[in-house]
Amino acid sequence: MLKFFKSKKWFAWAYLGGLLLIGLLVAQTVLAVKLNYWYKLFYDILQNVQDHTLYEFWGALKMFLYIVCPYVVLIAFTNFISRMYTLRWREAITFDLAYKWLSNWQYIEGASQRIQQDTERFAKIVESLGLEIVKGIMVLIAFLPILWSLSNDLELPFLGVIPGSLVWVALIISLSGIVVSWFVGSKLPKLEYNNQKTEAAFRKDLVIGEDDRTSTSMYVLKDLFRSLKYNHEKLFVHLSYFDLWASMYGQVVVIIPYLIGGVGLFSGVLTLGMLVQIANCFGKVHESFSILLNRWTAVTELRSIYIRLNEFYKLLRS
Repeated sequence: MLKFFKSKKWFAWAYLGGLLLIGLLVAQTVLAVKLNYWYKLFYDILQNVQDHTLYEFWGALKMFLYIVCPYVVLIAFTNFISRMYTLRWREAITFDLAYKWLSNWQYIEGASQRIQQDTERFAKIVESLGLEIVKGIMVLIAFLPILWSLSNDLELPFLGVIPGSLVWVALIISLSGIVVSWFVGSKLPKLEYNNQKTEAAFRKDLVIGEDDRTSTSMYVLKDLFRSLKYNHEKLFVHLSYFDLWASMYGQVVVIIPYLIGGVGLFSGVLTLGMLVQIANCFGKVHESFSILLNRWTAVTELRSIYIRLNEFYKLLRS
C-alpha cells in the first residue's frame, strides 16, 4: 500500500503532487481566516446600521466577493488535483497487487474484488481523510490563536472566566465525542468486513454466470444473497445506534458557542459580529478536532478495507 511513495516511477506525483495539495490547502486556510474576520465586520454593520452608511454595506459585500470567488476556485482546483492524485495512488497499489497475485498460484477469496474495488476505495478514502486531516491541522494553527483571544472576558456557566475557555471546551467536547464514538461503533469494522466478503461471493457467482449460464442458478444466487442480506441488516442495526448518537452530538455542538457567548451579547461584552465570529471560529476549531468523528463511517470502511488488503498481502507472501 506504500508502493506509491517508494517507487521512482511515482515520485513526482507522490511528493510534488502532495506538496501542491498542501500549498492549495494553505491558501484555502488563509482565505477562511479572512472570511472569519469578515463575519465580524459585516454583522457589526447590520447591528449598528445607524453608525454606518449604505456605501459601507455594499463595500462589505464587495469584500465578501473578493474572498469567496478565489476560495471557490481553489476548492474546485484542489478537488481536481486530489482526484488525479488518488487515481495514481490506486494505479500503484493495483499493479503491485496484480503482479504479486499473478505470480502466486494459490486460491485467495475475493482476489478480483481486492485488486479492483478495495484498492479504489482505499485510495479514495485515504485521499479524502488525508486532505481533511492536513487541512484540519492548518485550520487549528490559524484559528486557535483567534479563538483563544475571543475567549477573553467570556464567562463559562458555573466556572466563570477561564483563559482560552472556548479552546478547552472545543477540545474536551471533541475528545469525548471520539471516545464515545469508538465504543458505540466498535463492531462496525468487522461487520463491514463481513459485508465485503458476502458481496464478493455474490458478485463472483454473477460474473461466472455471464460466461456460462449453467454455472449458476437462482437457488445459489438466493442463498448467497440471503447471507448478504443478513450481514447488511446486522450492520444497519449498529449503524442506527451510531447515527442516533452522531445526530444528537451534532445538534448539541451547534448551540454551544451561543450558550457561552449569549450572556456576553446581552451584557454588552460582545457585539453581534463578535458572537457570529466566535460561532464560526469555534465551529472551525471543533470541526478540526473532530475530523475522525465527523467521518466515522469512512474511518470504519477504511479499517475494514485495510484488514482485507493487509490479509491479501500476507496470503500473497505465504
